[in-house]
Amino acid sequence: MAIGAKDRIDKLLVQKYSDKQVDKHEVEESAISADDVMKIMNYVSTNTMTQMKLSRRLSIACYAINAMSANYDKNARRFVS
Repeated sequence: MAIGAKDRIDKLLVQKYSDKQVDKHEVEESAISADDVMKIMNYVSTNTMTQMKLSRRLSIACYAINAMSANYDKNARRFVS
């Protein structure tokens, strides 16, 4: 894989952005500490897991309620709503 402009548009883009600085070498202090980011990520993952568990329990409960309330015709062996 070659590096460099291959067609006219790429060459024009290289000329246009050749004087622009793309790498920032200064290290700036972040507004949010790394510990706070990790804490928030932990809260989000815990919340997501709790929602998934509750959704599964609700699905099981709804399935059980629907199964208990279903009426079956014993003679025809088919479901009657």
